[in-house]
Amino acid sequence: MIDNKLLETAAGEFVKDRDKDSFVKVMELLEKAVVYLPALMPENLDEETKKNITEGKSAAKLPKDAKITPCLLRKENGEQALPVFSSRQHIPEDRRSPALLAMPFATCVAMAIANKEKVQAVVLNPFTQNITVPQQILEVALKRSQMGKTKTVKLTEKQFHQLANRRVTFELLPVFLYEKQKEGLEKMQQEEGRFMHSLYTSIYPKEIKVPYNEDDFSFMTLNITEDLQITRIDMPDKNLAKGLCSRIYVVWKMDSGSMEYYTIEIAEEGNVIGRVYADRKHEVIENAPDNGAEIETIMNLARAADC
Repeated sequence: MIDNKLLETAAGEFVKDRDKDSFVKVMELLEKAVVYLPALMPENLDEETKKNITEGKSAAKLPKDAKITPCLLRKENGEQALPVFSSRQHIPEDRRSPALLAMPFATCVAMAIANKEKVQAVVLNPFTQNITVPQQILEVALKRSQMGKTKTVKLTEKQFHQLANRRVTFELLPVFLYEKQKEGLEKMQQEEGRFMHSLYTSIYPKEIKVPYNEDDFSFMTLNITEDLQITRIDMPDKNLAKGLCSRIYVVWKMDSGSMEYYTIEIAEEGNVIGRVYADRKHEVIENAPDNGAEIETIMNLARAADC
């Protein structure tokens, strides 16, 4: 059971006087605290784990690959905030979320900073004490938590190659294309392997050589209809593993000037189709068909997205 009595007392004092020193005391305790984070229920959990998460038990352990989707609050000014709670007593019954995850406040801060385009603040006990921690304070808290970590985790060269695949296929490339739209798509189509190689080069340190050449990336662009274009990118087979992207499909809808970004990802058994959205959200959609039927499936998904 989480015990945040000192934190709640300090928060109560701050609510009374809104004094700077009181806020500093709250932050000192909050940075060391384990808090409750309301979230959607992660998939593929056993019944006991689901029960523990619903009840907010700190002993509940999530699988390493569990995807955490926090429930955000929208403030009156339109900004979104990540809510955290010092105890279950601060959560009204009609505001309970499907899952209640107990986790270090530092982890919540890291989540908020990683999604700062969508999350503008963290709010402690929003329905009772309602203490807002803005972005600039979160960044300070993140630095303080990182300063306390002296252990360095070293990646093997193979692990770095796999990490690079994820960074390029799920972050760098979709962010570039969604930001640049048609101009970025045409640049990628013109430069092909040279463009992809440059993305890898941008994240590799001098000590590690990029293991791919420009010719290791295969491009094919098809004008399916007058209004629909699909570009297929085959990634190098070298260093691929479960959870990584083997192919990319970029859909360009000429009539609406909109883009969709799909991935073929290696799963436990076979492949799955994923999608990365303009807000960087990633989701797995369905099992992938045989290689020869992928384009037709992507085309159908693109058409269904318009319905």
